[in-house]
Amino acid sequence: MSRLVGKTAVITGASSGIGRAIALAFAREGAMVVINYNRSREKAEALAGEIESMGREARAVQGDVASPADVEKLMAETRAFLPGIDIWVNNAGADILTGEGAILENEAKLDKLINVDLKGTMNCCRLVAPLMKKQGRGAIINMSWDLSVHGFEGQNPQMFAAVKAGIMGFSKSLAKSYAPEVRINVLAPGWIETEFAANTMAEDYFRGRLMEIPLARFGQPEDVANAALFLASDESSYITGQVININGGVV
Repeated sequence: MSRLVGKTAVITGASSGIGRAIALAFAREGAMVVINYNRSREKAEALAGEIESMGREARAVQGDVASPADVEKLMAETRAFLPGIDIWVNNAGADILTGEGAILENEAKLDKLINVDLKGTMNCCRLVAPLMKKQGRGAIINMSWDLSVHGFEGQNPQMFAAVKAGIMGFSKSLAKSYAPEVRINVLAPGWIETEFAANTMAEDYFRGRLMEIPLARFGQPEDVANAALFLASDESSYITGQVININGGVV
Protein backbone atom coordinates (compact mmCIF):
# COMPACT_ATOMS: atom_id res chain seq x y z
CA MET A 1 0.00 0.00 0.00
CA SER A 2 2.69 2.49 -0.97
CA ARG A 3 2.25 3.37 -4.63
CA LEU A 4 1.77 7.08 -3.88
CA VAL A 5 4.09 7.59 -0.91
CA GLY A 6 5.61 11.05 -1.13
CA LYS A 7 3.04 12.13 -3.73
CA THR A 8 0.61 15.00 -3.40
CA ALA A 9 -2.87 14.99 -4.92
CA VAL A 10 -5.82 17.31 -5.46
CA ILE A 11 -9.28 15.91 -6.18
CA THR A 12 -12.03 18.34 -7.15
CA GLY A 13 -15.59 17.53 -6.14
CA ALA A 14 -14.25 15.06 -3.61
CA SER A 15 -16.73 15.31 -0.74
CA SER A 16 -18.84 12.33 -1.87
CA GLY A 17 -19.30 9.59 -4.45
CA ILE A 18 -16.50 8.89 -6.90
CA GLY A 19 -14.37 11.80 -5.70
CA ARG A 20 -14.51 10.59 -2.13
CA ALA A 21 -13.52 7.06 -3.19
CA ILE A 22 -10.55 8.44 -5.14
CA ALA A 23 -9.38 10.53 -2.19
CA LEU A 24 -9.50 7.52 0.12
CA ALA A 25 -7.73 5.27 -2.39
CA PHE A 26 -4.93 7.79 -2.86
CA ALA A 27 -4.54 8.29 0.89
CA ARG A 28 -4.36 4.55 1.53
CA GLU A 29 -1.47 4.42 -0.93
CA GLY A 30 0.39 7.16 0.92
CA ALA A 31 -0.59 10.41 -0.80
CA MET A 32 -1.15 13.76 0.87
CA VAL A 33 -4.58 14.90 -0.31
CA VAL A 34 -6.47 18.14 -0.90
CA ILE A 35 -10.22 17.57 -0.92
CA ASN A 36 -11.94 20.24 -2.95
CA TYR A 37 -15.62 20.94 -2.39
CA ASN A 38 -18.08 23.64 -3.39
CA ARG A 39 -20.94 23.51 -0.87
CA SER A 40 -20.55 20.26 1.10
CA ARG A 41 -18.18 21.57 3.76
CA GLU A 42 -19.16 19.13 6.51
CA LYS A 43 -18.72 16.07 4.28
CA ALA A 44 -15.36 17.33 2.99
CA GLU A 45 -14.02 18.07 6.47
CA ALA A 46 -15.24 14.70 7.73
CA LEU A 47 -13.39 13.01 4.87
CA ALA A 48 -10.24 14.97 5.68
CA GLY A 49 -10.54 13.76 9.28
CA GLU A 50 -10.97 10.17 8.11
CA ILE A 51 -7.82 10.42 6.02
CA GLU A 52 -5.87 11.99 8.86
CA SER A 53 -6.92 9.07 11.07
CA MET A 54 -4.96 6.86 8.65
CA GLY A 55 -1.85 8.86 9.46
CA ARG A 56 -1.98 10.80 6.18
CA GLU A 57 -2.14 14.55 5.64
CA ALA A 58 -5.35 15.99 4.24
CA ARG A 59 -7.13 19.31 3.94
CA ALA A 60 -10.56 20.36 2.71
CA VAL A 61 -10.49 23.44 0.48
CA GLN A 62 -13.59 25.22 -0.81
CA GLY A 63 -13.81 26.37 -4.41
CA ASP A 64 -16.25 26.40 -7.32
CA VAL A 65 -14.28 25.16 -10.33
CA ALA A 66 -16.65 27.05 -12.64
CA SER A 67 -15.12 30.27 -11.28
CA PRO A 68 -11.57 31.08 -12.48
CA ALA A 69 -11.10 33.22 -9.35
CA ASP A 70 -12.09 30.29 -7.12
CA VAL A 71 -9.69 27.99 -8.98
CA GLU A 72 -6.86 30.47 -8.45
CA LYS A 73 -7.75 30.53 -4.74
CA LEU A 74 -7.86 26.73 -4.65
CA MET A 75 -4.42 26.61 -6.26
CA ALA A 76 -3.01 29.18 -3.81
CA GLU A 77 -4.36 27.34 -0.75
CA THR A 78 -3.14 24.02 -2.15
CA ARG A 79 0.37 25.31 -2.74
CA ALA A 80 0.46 26.71 0.78
CA PHE A 81 -0.31 23.21 2.09
CA LEU A 82 1.50 20.89 -0.32
CA PRO A 83 5.18 20.99 -1.31
CA GLY A 84 4.21 20.45 -4.95
CA ILE A 85 1.34 18.95 -6.92
CA ASP A 86 1.99 15.52 -8.40
CA ILE A 87 -1.60 14.49 -9.19
CA TRP A 88 -4.71 16.46 -10.05
CA VAL A 89 -8.10 14.79 -10.61
CA ASN A 90 -10.83 16.90 -12.21
CA ASN A 91 -13.81 15.07 -10.80
CA ALA A 92 -16.18 17.96 -10.02
CA GLY A 93 -19.40 17.79 -12.03
CA ALA A 94 -22.75 19.52 -12.12
CA ASP A 95 -25.77 17.61 -10.81
CA ILE A 96 -28.71 18.08 -13.19
CA LEU A 97 -30.41 14.81 -12.23
CA THR A 98 -31.32 15.28 -8.57
CA GLY A 99 -32.38 18.08 -6.24
CA GLU A 100 -32.46 21.64 -7.55
CA GLY A 101 -30.62 20.68 -10.73
CA ALA A 102 -33.33 18.29 -11.83
CA ILE A 103 -35.99 21.04 -12.07
CA LEU A 104 -33.92 23.48 -14.11
CA GLU A 105 -34.89 24.33 -17.68
CA ASN A 106 -32.78 22.59 -20.31
CA GLU A 107 -30.87 25.76 -21.20
CA ALA A 108 -29.91 26.26 -17.55
CA LYS A 109 -28.89 22.60 -17.25
CA LEU A 110 -26.64 22.91 -20.28
CA ASP A 111 -25.06 26.10 -18.97
CA LYS A 112 -24.37 24.40 -15.65
CA LEU A 113 -22.76 21.37 -17.30
CA ILE A 114 -20.60 23.54 -19.56
CA ASN A 115 -19.51 25.82 -16.73
CA VAL A 116 -18.73 23.14 -14.13
CA ASP A 117 -17.73 20.05 -16.10
CA LEU A 118 -16.08 21.47 -19.21
CA LYS A 119 -14.93 24.96 -18.24
CA GLY A 120 -14.17 23.78 -14.71
CA THR A 121 -11.83 21.11 -16.05
CA MET A 122 -10.22 23.64 -18.36
CA ASN A 123 -9.91 26.25 -15.59
CA CYS A 124 -8.02 23.80 -13.38
CA CYS A 125 -5.81 22.46 -16.15
CA ARG A 126 -4.93 26.01 -17.22
CA LEU A 127 -3.20 26.52 -13.88
CA VAL A 128 -1.93 23.11 -12.87
CA ALA A 129 -0.52 21.82 -16.19
CA PRO A 130 2.08 24.62 -16.55
CA LEU A 131 3.06 24.18 -12.90
CA MET A 132 3.59 20.45 -13.40
CA LYS A 133 5.59 20.99 -16.57
CA LYS A 134 7.84 23.48 -14.79
CA GLN A 135 8.45 21.09 -11.89
CA GLY A 136 9.16 18.30 -14.40
CA ARG A 137 6.46 15.83 -13.40
CA GLY A 138 2.74 15.39 -12.96
CA ALA A 139 -0.37 13.40 -13.79
CA ILE A 140 -3.79 14.88 -14.57
CA ILE A 141 -6.92 12.74 -14.68
CA ASN A 142 -10.08 14.17 -16.22
CA MET A 143 -13.54 12.63 -15.99
CA SER A 144 -15.81 11.94 -18.97
CA TRP A 145 -18.66 9.50 -19.69
CA ASP A 146 -18.43 6.24 -21.58
CA LEU A 147 -21.59 6.88 -23.62
CA SER A 148 -20.53 10.35 -24.74
CA VAL A 149 -19.04 8.78 -27.87
CA HIS A 150 -21.73 6.16 -28.57
CA GLY A 151 -24.69 8.28 -27.51
CA PHE A 152 -27.73 7.57 -25.35
CA GLU A 153 -31.33 8.62 -25.83
CA GLY A 154 -32.87 11.51 -23.90
CA GLN A 155 -32.40 15.25 -23.46
CA ASN A 156 -30.17 15.01 -20.39
CA PRO A 157 -27.86 12.44 -22.06
CA GLN A 158 -27.62 14.66 -25.15
CA MET A 159 -26.22 17.44 -22.99
CA PHE A 160 -23.97 15.11 -20.99
CA ALA A 161 -22.61 13.60 -24.21
CA ALA A 162 -21.76 16.96 -25.76
CA VAL A 163 -19.97 18.22 -22.66
CA LYS A 164 -18.18 15.01 -21.73
CA ALA A 165 -17.02 14.44 -25.33
CA GLY A 166 -15.58 17.95 -25.17
CA ILE A 167 -13.55 16.91 -22.14
CA MET A 168 -12.15 13.96 -24.10
CA GLY A 169 -11.06 16.16 -27.00
CA PHE A 170 -9.61 18.81 -24.73
CA SER A 171 -7.67 16.23 -22.72
CA LYS A 172 -6.15 14.56 -25.78
CA SER A 173 -4.99 17.95 -27.06
CA LEU A 174 -3.67 18.94 -23.64
CA ALA A 175 -1.72 15.69 -23.39
CA LYS A 176 0.14 16.54 -26.59
CA SER A 177 0.76 20.08 -25.38
CA TYR A 178 2.37 19.16 -22.05
CA ALA A 179 4.22 15.92 -22.80
CA PRO A 180 6.62 14.54 -21.83
CA GLU A 181 6.66 16.01 -18.33
CA VAL A 182 2.91 15.78 -17.71
CA ARG A 183 0.68 12.78 -18.38
CA ILE A 184 -3.00 13.57 -19.00
CA ASN A 185 -5.62 10.83 -19.25
CA VAL A 186 -9.37 10.45 -19.05
CA LEU A 187 -11.60 8.07 -17.12
CA ALA A 188 -15.02 7.45 -18.63
CA PRO A 189 -17.29 5.77 -16.07
CA GLY A 190 -20.48 4.07 -17.16
CA TRP A 191 -23.30 3.10 -14.81
CA ILE A 192 -21.87 3.63 -11.34
CA GLU A 193 -23.90 3.05 -8.19
CA THR A 194 -23.76 6.60 -6.86
CA GLU A 195 -26.52 8.33 -4.89
CA PHE A 196 -28.56 8.84 -8.07
CA ALA A 197 -28.48 5.16 -9.05
CA ALA A 198 -29.11 3.96 -5.50
CA ASN A 199 -31.87 6.36 -4.46
CA THR A 200 -33.37 8.06 -7.52
CA MET A 201 -33.33 5.66 -10.45
CA ALA A 202 -36.61 3.79 -10.98
CA GLU A 203 -36.36 0.04 -10.42
CA ASP A 204 -37.44 -0.92 -13.94
CA TYR A 205 -34.97 1.55 -15.45
CA PHE A 206 -32.22 0.15 -13.21
CA ARG A 207 -33.01 -3.40 -14.37
CA GLY A 208 -33.02 -2.30 -18.00
CA ARG A 209 -29.57 -0.78 -17.73
CA LEU A 210 -28.28 -3.80 -15.82
CA MET A 211 -29.25 -6.07 -18.72
CA GLU A 212 -26.98 -4.05 -21.02
CA ILE A 213 -23.86 -4.59 -18.91
CA PRO A 214 -21.82 -7.73 -19.75
CA LEU A 215 -20.41 -7.92 -16.20
CA ALA A 216 -24.01 -7.91 -14.89
CA ARG A 217 -23.64 -5.22 -12.23
CA PHE A 218 -23.39 -1.50 -11.79
CA GLY A 219 -19.92 -0.27 -10.96
CA GLN A 220 -18.98 1.02 -7.54
CA PRO A 221 -17.13 4.30 -6.90
CA GLU A 222 -14.17 2.16 -5.83
CA ASP A 223 -13.99 0.67 -9.34
CA VAL A 224 -13.34 4.16 -10.72
CA ALA A 225 -10.97 4.96 -7.85
CA ASN A 226 -8.85 1.91 -8.62
CA ALA A 227 -8.46 3.03 -12.23
CA ALA A 228 -7.59 6.55 -11.07
CA LEU A 229 -4.97 5.08 -8.75
CA PHE A 230 -3.37 3.24 -11.67
CA LEU A 231 -3.26 6.40 -13.80
CA ALA A 232 -1.87 8.44 -10.90
CA SER A 233 0.90 5.96 -10.13
CA ASP A 234 4.18 5.25 -11.89
CA GLU A 235 2.63 2.01 -13.14
CA SER A 236 1.09 4.04 -15.96
CA SER A 237 4.25 6.01 -16.77
CA TYR A 238 3.96 5.19 -20.51
CA ILE A 239 0.28 6.15 -20.81
CA THR A 240 -0.95 9.59 -21.82
CA GLY A 241 -3.75 11.02 -23.96
CA GLN A 242 -5.92 7.94 -23.39
CA VAL A 243 -9.54 7.33 -22.43
CA ILE A 244 -10.30 4.32 -20.20
CA ASN A 245 -13.90 3.16 -19.95
CA ILE A 246 -14.99 1.91 -16.54
CA ASN A 247 -18.30 0.40 -17.61
CA GLY A 248 -18.45 -3.37 -17.19
CA GLY A 249 -17.92 -4.02 -20.89
CA VAL A 250 -20.69 -1.91 -22.44
CA VAL A 251 -19.92 -1.11 -26.09
